[in-house]
Amino acid sequence: MTGGKIKVLLADDQKMIRQGFSYVISLQDDMEIAGEAADGNEAVAQALALLPDIILMDIQMPGMTGIEASKLITKQLPSVKIVILTTFNDPDYIYEVIRSGAVGYLLKDADVEDMLEAIRSAYRGEAVYRTELAADALSRAVSSAVLLPAYTSGSEDSPLPEPLTEREQEILQEMAYGLRNDRIAQKLFISEGTVKSHVHRILQKFSCEDRTQVVVTALRRGMVK
Repeated sequence: MTGGKIKVLLADDQKMIRQGFSYVISLQDDMEIAGEAADGNEAVAQALALLPDIILMDIQMPGMTGIEASKLITKQLPSVKIVILTTFNDPDYIYEVIRSGAVGYLLKDADVEDMLEAIRSAYRGEAVYRTELAADALSRAVSSAVLLPAYTSGSEDSPLPEPLTEREQEILQEMAYGLRNDRIAQKLFISEGTVKSHVHRILQKFSCEDRTQVVVTALRRGMVK
């Protein structure tokens, strides 16, 4: 990552939706619109040409679906983070999104702030699957061994260098449910700074670089549900 603005590519077949998202994103000090695409084929071409940091990708588009486009993009540009935008809160869709290599699944009727935070979270390397339906789908993907290599760790069977504390285990479970640090803090009645410290320690103990990899590894070990 660089210190510049987050470059966002919008891929949606509805022009009004692209315009709305573009307007909101352009108002952010830390983001900019890298480009737009009206279908899956164009999304792939634009991704390769523009090299965005984040792609907001609709699922249902003419020619090539967002899931199909995501598979092609993540294969060729593994550093690009894709967040799927859809009107369908369906576990089967979420499962396919996880398989595609996208890092997030967001409903189009989400609050604007949730959408902006999803972009920032994805840019930081975090997963943006924040419903219990998504947690179930992630568990299915792991148990079926269909996650892409970028989201797996090669050391699932080796013991942790230091066991998790009871609090770290609690926080790990909430991470598996897709909760953000502020939501975890509220749920466990602790400060957000304390949550961040625990998350940092959990990443260290698992030797993982991001939250998604930690959750996948923990699921493989049976440490979360």
